[in-house]
Amino acid sequence: MAAPSVVVVGAGQGGTETAAALRSRGFSGRITLIGAEDALPYQRPPLSKGYLTGSTPADELPLRPRSFFEAQDVELITGTPVSALDAEGQRITLEGAGGRRVRLRYDHLVLATGARPRVLPVPGAGLSGVHTLRDLRDALALRAELRPGAHLLVVGGGFVGLELASTARLLGLDVTVVEAGSRVMGRSVSAALAGHLTAAHRAHGTRVLTRREVVALRGDATGRVRVAELDGGERVPADVVVMGVGVLPRTELATDAGLPVGDGVLVDATLRTADPAVHAIGDCARFPSPYAGRPLRLESVQNASDQARLVAAAICGAPEPYTALPWFWTEQCGLRVQLAGITAGHDRTVVSGDVAGGRFSVFCFAGDRLVGTESVNRPADHMITRRLLAEGAGALPTPAEVSDPGFDLKEYQRTRQPQ
Repeated sequence: MAAPSVVVVGAGQGGTETAAALRSRGFSGRITLIGAEDALPYQRPPLSKGYLTGSTPADELPLRPRSFFEAQDVELITGTPVSALDAEGQRITLEGAGGRRVRLRYDHLVLATGARPRVLPVPGAGLSGVHTLRDLRDALALRAELRPGAHLLVVGGGFVGLELASTARLLGLDVTVVEAGSRVMGRSVSAALAGHLTAAHRAHGTRVLTRREVVALRGDATGRVRVAELDGGERVPADVVVMGVGVLPRTELATDAGLPVGDGVLVDATLRTADPAVHAIGDCARFPSPYAGRPLRLESVQNASDQARLVAAAICGAPEPYTALPWFWTEQCGLRVQLAGITAGHDRTVVSGDVAGGRFSVFCFAGDRLVGTESVNRPADHMITRRLLAEGAGALPTPAEVSDPGFDLKEYQRTRQPQ
């Protein structure tokens, strides 16, 4: 009997890690990794930071060298989108050169299709100088326009938007961030951390506007964006505009194949779809989370990598529920911010450390239970929180303990008694 074949659609972090994990587990069947972009699989986090400043050169972006795929006998197909999924026949259709279609059969299919950026449906969204920042081509186009003295408007105060604002200030641009919500990173962090980040950006010269919306973009006679109109009538200079208003999961293949979707491809605790031959991972997958108590979709390197390894194990005959603790990080204005846990829905925070000195942690509680920690330039707090949350309720500090002026998480972990 021939060894089973695995096809991975999406050659980003999750897809590449799936192929690597399969081989590390001794999988001997055929592995085909398919990417729509005409490039080696690469890291995305530097695209809003070091790649734009030049501190991360292009040759440091690939996740693996080409020789890795050759040595591991992984067939890497790039620059080739997948246009159809026939789940019943266990085949996908590739759009080859010159419109030629190629059908490829699989025994196991992994959807790691990622997400695409949202674009605001406002007048002028198609003007020259209006960008999104999701892939390498976006970053290349944007890097060419980040010139000192230019006016950059960032629409959206999320992770990517604020990272880009910080980077652009380093490059000497005049930067304005417009966020429709009441605070930056409103869906991701506590009010305490959001306020600290806002103050840091303003101290670095970025204008941050909250509860404001862009209603139109206006250009010059050449079709180049020059001005953004905000609700209320204010006009903001804008030589370059980047829309950082979130992403939409790429679920088209799953939808066309009749697989259930809903803000992502729906999967069970083992990341399997309704079709037992198909898994979904990373930014495109919506999965049940023991930390959130509900299904959710996460956009992070950690999540994509951990899910990839779990799916590789399942394909090799060792399925397990996905229980990895979510964690995230971002760098802005010289601050390294690390988040552990799912803090959405917290109803109480306790701040511990030196806020004025930019070294502190925000402990987030739901009732008396710690659900996550946001650490600013305190990596030890981040790592300890990850270990404690993974251990469970008996290991966690209470709000009263954290509120003690002399509280130190390292000391707490050292002295606590097993429950």
